[in-house]
Amino acid sequence: MTSTLPAATTSTVPAQRPSAPKIVHDSRPLQRLRRSRADLVLCGVLLLAILAVQGWNITAYPTLSDDEGTYLAQAWAVQQGKGLAHYTYWYDHPPMGWIQIAALTWIPAHLSPSLMTVGSMRVAMLAVSAVSAILLYVLARRLSLPRWAAGLAMALFGLSPLSVVLQREIFLDNIAVMWTLLAFCLAASPSRHLWHHFAAGIAAAAAVLTKETMLVILPALLVTMWRHGHRDTRKFALTGAITACALIGLSYPLFALLKGELFPGSGHVSLWDGITYQMSRPGSGFILDQGTGSYGVLQSWLYYDRVLPLGGLAGALLLLATWRWSVTARALAGPALTVAILALVALRPSGYLPAMYVIQALPFLALVLAGGTASVAHAVLRRGRGADEKPYVTWGRRVTAAALVAAAAAYVVPRWYDGNHTAVTADANAPYRAAAAWMKTEVSDPRNTRVLVDDALWLDLVHDGYRPGLGVIWFYKADLDPAVTKTMPGGWKDLDYVVASPTVRRDAVDLPNVKAAIEHSTPVATFGKGEDRIEIRQINATTMTTASSGGSR
Repeated sequence: MTSTLPAATTSTVPAQRPSAPKIVHDSRPLQRLRRSRADLVLCGVLLLAILAVQGWNITAYPTLSDDEGTYLAQAWAVQQGKGLAHYTYWYDHPPMGWIQIAALTWIPAHLSPSLMTVGSMRVAMLAVSAVSAILLYVLARRLSLPRWAAGLAMALFGLSPLSVVLQREIFLDNIAVMWTLLAFCLAASPSRHLWHHFAAGIAAAAAVLTKETMLVILPALLVTMWRHGHRDTRKFALTGAITACALIGLSYPLFALLKGELFPGSGHVSLWDGITYQMSRPGSGFILDQGTGSYGVLQSWLYYDRVLPLGGLAGALLLLATWRWSVTARALAGPALTVAILALVALRPSGYLPAMYVIQALPFLALVLAGGTASVAHAVLRRGRGADEKPYVTWGRRVTAAALVAAAAAYVVPRWYDGNHTAVTADANAPYRAAAAWMKTEVSDPRNTRVLVDDALWLDLVHDGYRPGLGVIWFYKADLDPAVTKTMPGGWKDLDYVVASPTVRRDAVDLPNVKAAIEHSTPVATFGKGEDRIEIRQINATTMTTASSGGSR
């Protein structure tokens, strides 16, 4: 069913019917394909470049994070039929995100279980990056950007050093962005089929169930849907999209209700407690105040790239300020509003700002920056100029445009080269690999050894023979999960080793068992230097074996 009105019919029939016309509707997709051959070539070339840059050295850079390990370990639990998490699932996030990760990694994990580790499974994120990049190009074209501007948006999104680093990592945000871009593409469908808008609502629900923070940008999606819907069926289309999104989104609290875990109670976790925890997390301060956690996060983003975050924000403000007069601004109202909403949320002085938050904004920053560039190019070249314009004025416009392009390239290319050169050459994960190898070769009885680790190493040790859950223990659970603490009546004394990564040492301050285990242990091997080092510490070690001393670095 479409939102276009059928052609008027007549009640008269001609006396002599002409020969039946040739049916041509089956060839329309081929015709569209031929017409869009240039788009296919440009998109294909950019996609190969993006995959090459993001895929090269993906296992070695950036440093493995505990969040990556957590999501992958939960995906492993789904694959193994052990439930929704490798420990008690406590509604920290909707499970759809790592269920998708489980699907993405199922084939390689089935062929070789030892591949189910954070470093090697980062390769699965290349598929997500590829789909997201293609969807961004499609969205740019559907929002009436010229071909070169759509290609620019795709390049900005996929090749920015900030994008390269964050899109490599196994984060729920990356998958949620893919669903969000699909929702925007469907909302901006030029054919205006009603089912496209209903499907946009379904895709939006999938995005929210993958990462719940995507909920805040749904108003921008509705703006895009309103602008691109047919005026005769616009209200019906929006109603259908909202209904589809709400019904699917309600499956999450319904799941908790059916399990008897919607509200707090004795002896079980609850969705209400999970939401309360997320909403009451200590704020990281105002993002522009030096010394706050949010300011540090902002500086980490700008360390990798200033062009995309600052340029995209400027582009969004430009488009929002000129939407009454600029066709491009009106077309990009939805993406520009998305950037504005995400920026306002980040500016909350009492909010918590995680490092991966910017992932949700990356495609829209790229889109509005490319759109702003297209607006400037149109203003400089002035395609609607009169035929009586002097030749030297025309050449002046062209020279100005070329100078602007050269200046932008001179600023961006060296900085992006340095950032991406680090991403494709540096090895930040050598200490993790060495620590995993030591625990595999130097511990004589892994099955009966209990060790605290961060989740980045949890699956490595599971594959090396340590008992999942109670033998190799995600360090948070030694203090926060009753299912684990009840198996440790002696507290830290019931442990044998602590693999003290930077994450473990940092968070041990608030975890009594972990802190005590570190204080009552002796380093037997150290890998790396400074704050990034990983120490393998033996609990109550009175002597060191020759192998342990030899493994120390």
